[in-house]
Amino acid sequence: MPERRSFLSPLSHSIYRNVWFASIASNLGGLIQGVGAAWMMASISSSENMVALVQASTTLPIMLFSLVSGAIADNYDRRRVMLTAQVFMFVVSAGLAAFAYMGLITPWLLLAFTFLIGAGTALNNPSWQASVGDMVPRSDLPGAVALNSMGFNITRSVGPAIGGIIVAAAGAAAAFAANTMSYFALIFVLFRWRPELPKSTLPREELGRAIAAGLRYVAMSPNLGKVLFRGFIFGFTAVAILALLPIVARDLVAGGPLTYGLLLGAFGAGAIGGAFSSARLREILSSEDIVRCAFAGFALSAAVIGASGSALLTGLALLLAGACWVLALSLFNTVVQLSTPRWVVGRALSLYQTATFGGMATGSWIWGLMAEGQGISTALFASSIVMIAGVAIGLWLPMPAFASLDLDPLNRFNEPPLSLDIRPRSGPIVINIDYEIHDADLQEFLTLMVERRRIRIRDGARNWALMRDLENPDIWTETYHTPTWVDYVRHNQRRTNADAENSDRLLALHRGEAKPRVHRMIERQAIPPADDVFHQAHIEPH
Repeated sequence: MPERRSFLSPLSHSIYRNVWFASIASNLGGLIQGVGAAWMMASISSSENMVALVQASTTLPIMLFSLVSGAIADNYDRRRVMLTAQVFMFVVSAGLAAFAYMGLITPWLLLAFTFLIGAGTALNNPSWQASVGDMVPRSDLPGAVALNSMGFNITRSVGPAIGGIIVAAAGAAAAFAANTMSYFALIFVLFRWRPELPKSTLPREELGRAIAAGLRYVAMSPNLGKVLFRGFIFGFTAVAILALLPIVARDLVAGGPLTYGLLLGAFGAGAIGGAFSSARLREILSSEDIVRCAFAGFALSAAVIGASGSALLTGLALLLAGACWVLALSLFNTVVQLSTPRWVVGRALSLYQTATFGGMATGSWIWGLMAEGQGISTALFASSIVMIAGVAIGLWLPMPAFASLDLDPLNRFNEPPLSLDIRPRSGPIVINIDYEIHDADLQEFLTLMVERRRIRIRDGARNWALMRDLENPDIWTETYHTPTWVDYVRHNQRRTNADAENSDRLLALHRGEAKPRVHRMIERQAIPPADDVFHQAHIEPH
């Protein structure tokens, strides 16, 4: 039986604890800024769609830039990336506060500032989430992800209310100034952190290749594909409540900025309850059951909010929505992290964010248009119906089981001595591996080779093929290419302990006296000398 870890175990690690508390301060400022931006837009624009676009402008950059940010997170010092992102957001937030104090904010300028803050978030998030695995051991990772959600939602439960008080008392510019100050604690903690990380013996991947490697890994990992799709649908449907909440506060319950802040606080309080209950729910329910409950709970909340004219009833519905929000998103995040090795976790998380926040950005725009054209209640009822469809999707694409694979590096590969003097970027490299397989083991061998192909391509191999010798049918040759020698070495270093079962079973089926023969070759083209080409081109026909 694995050791049962306390929900609060990650806080025993000092760096995680310090970053967690500093992040609470930063998130508090961000939520205060969000209340100020949403209410300022509702004050300077009469368009419901423009109000909803405030939410879209924050989430759209995460959809657009997260994949690049994920590749950066996996190939650069994550601490420095986070520091860069935090300083950038500090500068943008200071500019927003200054423009607001001078009375220069227009609807589109406000969207531009919130877009830039979202771009900073897009750069920061993959490095921050991937760094959690550098701050705590793998056994504490699910708790750390849940604590991150809980920390954010602790601030969500009080931040919007504080933001509403600040906006009501001193205006939106004061809310923007408060957000500017909130970055200092996290910048200070990150500046002092000196993580001890293993040094890579390989050169850094080029950005384009790193992005392609991340896309390939996720494409060849069916479980990750399910999480990304379900995350997109959840973000698209669930964001209707958050995107339209300023209009709900203003029109359906006839309140002001303080009412809006209190409603957001109710959502955050529900999310805290969801974070505390997540560990217990994972013990008694499957991942798919939790996700279905989250969709169904959000559908009920949206319908109640759309029909309610009472702030109290709307607040109670938001409690349920908040719990469902954190249960679904923290589960998605944890499954991605536990299903991905460290070398590509930033890119996997960035693709998850791209899918989820892409759904949120698209949903904010669509539900805003519907609210403007058909009314806010109609938009919320429509989103509720689509959420019910999200429950049914689980019958087609069920969530993978909540399990932890051993994705530490396998470390069985030793770079072989070569007789030919080649450089790291020499290539293409062609690999042939010969197996001797008896007919009695043929079906099992072919089944294992299907999984072998997926692992090879996932980790960077190209042109994979399996061939059988016509003269000696017991001989099977696995072949694949890599662009360069360093890509071949990197490909082998990416194999994990979870992949070892496939390799060990194939080795057990091999009937040769020695291990399977590996041929490592460099591809060369036989091109005629330039003079011969010229001569052949000018031969006169007789």
